[in-house]
Amino acid sequence: MNNRAIKILVIGAVASSLLFLSGCGSSATTTGTATTTAVTTNALTGLPGANGPVLFVKIDDTRAAHPQIGLDSADVIYIEQVEGGLTRIAAVFSNKLPAKIGPIRSARISDIDLMANYGRVGMAYSGAQSKFLPVLRAANIEDIGADTEPASIYSRDPSRSAPTDMLLNPKALLNKSINVEHRKITTAKSVGWSFGPLPLGGKAIKSAELKWPAAKYKAVWSSVTQRWKMYYNGTPDLAANGVQLGSPTLLIQEVSITPSIYHDKLGSYTPFSNTVGSGTGYLLRDGQEIPVFWNRVSATQATTWTLKDGSPAYLPVGQVWVALTDQKPAFVFPITSTPTPSASK
Repeated sequence: MNNRAIKILVIGAVASSLLFLSGCGSSATTTGTATTTAVTTNALTGLPGANGPVLFVKIDDTRAAHPQIGLDSADVIYIEQVEGGLTRIAAVFSNKLPAKIGPIRSARISDIDLMANYGRVGMAYSGAQSKFLPVLRAANIEDIGADTEPASIYSRDPSRSAPTDMLLNPKALLNKSINVEHRKITTAKSVGWSFGPLPLGGKAIKSAELKWPAAKYKAVWSSVTQRWKMYYNGTPDLAANGVQLGSPTLLIQEVSITPSIYHDKLGSYTPFSNTVGSGTGYLLRDGQEIPVFWNRVSATQATTWTLKDGSPAYLPVGQVWVALTDQKPAFVFPITSTPTPSASK
């Protein structure tokens, strides 16, 4: 057997037992008791990995919810505005599933269009406003929220207080949904961005600050780790395992944010972030900010990201953060030294 032609050798029985999590999107041939599988590239991050079933998870983003659990394993992280000007996280998992994710919170109207980027996803959430819930369940999703699942999958963390104490066991949820209930959940595919070299036209920055009415994020470039280190409301955005969250890519998507017809029990209207249509934004990568355009013809179409000349706005490989905002970011540029005037002769 030519070893160079074999990238991964997996025993057939093991491969079969893990198929629903790691076999999607790869090519395989079986000979005897061994399976030869070509190395797969995850479509959402560009990194080696599986294109598994897409799990879309809603996570609380208030101060009481921090540190959040499992976000460092997500492929894509969206920051979206909710009632009272606060933010909430929508995290997408398709390759690596952590043991727990949380704190799990409720769905919002903006999620429907976001999920449509990915196909028929499995949606994990704690619930939704009564008026909005029928609309959500009529969408093209597999509803695998807490209202339909046992406490063994959506559990409570006794060290946290409600409503920021619900945790999800994602492996158990997908195993039950796919292998037991035979739900059809889309495997990861491209959602419009491309991976490649650093585009021209960027400017070096030290950091970027993003604001919503009642929350703010700051991304600080680390030349050591080659990623944007995230800060939430002025403090390091740490995961529960102590790792500071961040990634090589931060897409700032400038969208219109308007009141929807839905509201919470206090009467605060739910904002709707419109991610269908076209607009401007910024690609932050390699310590630079690069002006970009985004375009999405319909909710079922992928969002394309381009430069001013229409060429692709390439992303580096790795986890992707997307901030949905209607406010301009504030960039901090490095101080450039000026030549010292020479002494007159």
